[in-house]
Amino acid sequence: MIGLSSAIDHLADEDPADLPRAQLVEQLVELHRQMARLQVQIARRTWVRVPGA
Repeated sequence: MIGLSSAIDHLADEDPADLPRAQLVEQLVELHRQMARLQVQIARRTWVRVPGA
Protein backbone atom coordinates (compact mmCIF):
# COMPACT_ATOMS: atom_id res chain seq x y z
CA MET A 1 0.00 0.00 0.00
CA ILE A 2 2.93 2.33 0.71
CA GLY A 3 4.18 1.77 -2.84
CA LEU A 4 0.83 2.80 -4.29
CA SER A 5 0.67 5.90 -2.12
CA SER A 6 4.21 6.80 -3.11
CA ALA A 7 3.45 6.34 -6.82
CA ILE A 8 0.36 8.56 -6.57
CA ASP A 9 2.31 11.24 -4.72
CA HIS A 10 5.07 11.08 -7.32
CA LEU A 11 2.60 11.55 -10.17
CA ALA A 12 0.84 14.37 -8.34
CA ASP A 13 4.13 16.29 -7.98
CA GLU A 14 4.83 16.25 -11.71
CA ASP A 15 3.24 18.32 -14.43
CA PRO A 16 2.20 15.80 -17.09
CA ALA A 17 2.87 18.37 -19.79
CA ASP A 18 6.57 18.32 -18.84
CA LEU A 19 6.96 14.57 -19.22
CA PRO A 20 7.77 12.71 -22.40
CA ARG A 21 4.70 10.74 -23.48
CA ALA A 22 6.50 7.38 -23.14
CA GLN A 23 7.48 8.13 -19.54
CA LEU A 24 3.96 9.24 -18.67
CA VAL A 25 2.53 6.04 -20.16
CA GLU A 26 5.07 3.95 -18.24
CA GLN A 27 4.16 5.64 -14.96
CA LEU A 28 0.44 5.25 -15.55
CA VAL A 29 0.83 1.57 -16.44
CA GLU A 30 2.86 0.98 -13.27
CA LEU A 31 0.24 2.80 -11.19
CA HIS A 32 -2.47 0.65 -12.78
CA ARG A 33 -0.51 -2.53 -11.95
CA GLN A 34 -0.06 -1.47 -8.33
CA MET A 35 -3.78 -0.68 -8.04
CA ALA A 36 -4.65 -4.10 -9.50
CA ARG A 37 -2.33 -5.83 -7.00
CA LEU A 38 -3.97 -3.90 -4.16
CA GLN A 39 -7.44 -4.92 -5.37
CA VAL A 40 -6.36 -8.57 -5.38
CA GLN A 41 -5.00 -8.26 -1.84
CA ILE A 42 -8.22 -6.64 -0.65
CA ALA A 43 -10.32 -9.33 -2.33
CA ARG A 44 -8.28 -12.11 -0.72
CA ARG A 45 -8.57 -10.58 2.72
CA THR A 46 -12.28 -9.81 2.53
CA TRP A 47 -13.50 -12.95 0.76
CA VAL A 48 -16.30 -14.50 2.77
CA ARG A 49 -16.52 -18.27 2.80
CA VAL A 50 -19.90 -19.93 2.60
CA PRO A 51 -20.58 -21.85 5.84
CA GLY A 52 -20.50 -25.60 5.32
CA ALA A 53 -18.96 -25.38 1.88
